[in-house]
Amino acid sequence: MGHRSKEEKDSVTKVPAGAVVDVTGLPEPDELWHPIAQDWYLSLRESGQAVFYQPSDWAMARYAAELMSRALDPERIPNGQLIAALNSLMGSLLVTEGDRRRVRVELERRKSGGETTANVTALDDYRSAFGG
Repeated sequence: MGHRSKEEKDSVTKVPAGAVVDVTGLPEPDELWHPIAQDWYLSLRESGQAVFYQPSDWAMARYAAELMSRALDPERIPNGQLIAALNSLMGSLLVTEGDRRRVRVELERRKSGGETTANVTALDDYRSAFGG
């Protein structure tokens, strides 16, 4: 591993929030999933961090939605290990602001007129954090 300057370590990757992402061909949510799991999976398509998603990330998102659906099954007793595994999976998909801050990814809000700017300066940090 090479050494990085303080500036490189402190840099933040910025991508537009809700940027148009080509989600053509992605599988639809499983109709047997709990409605919250379906909504969560569909929300990823509209989330800014999805610009980083590769096919393997989308496969992981489907797996997370399946786990979420099982965890939300009213006939099951809540399982702490399942919830912890689900939270870890969702964290690896950068679904919360805290997850994104941890890897220095910031979603910029749309400016008036719908314009956005993207400054992707720490993509190597993201790739390193997720083995890319």
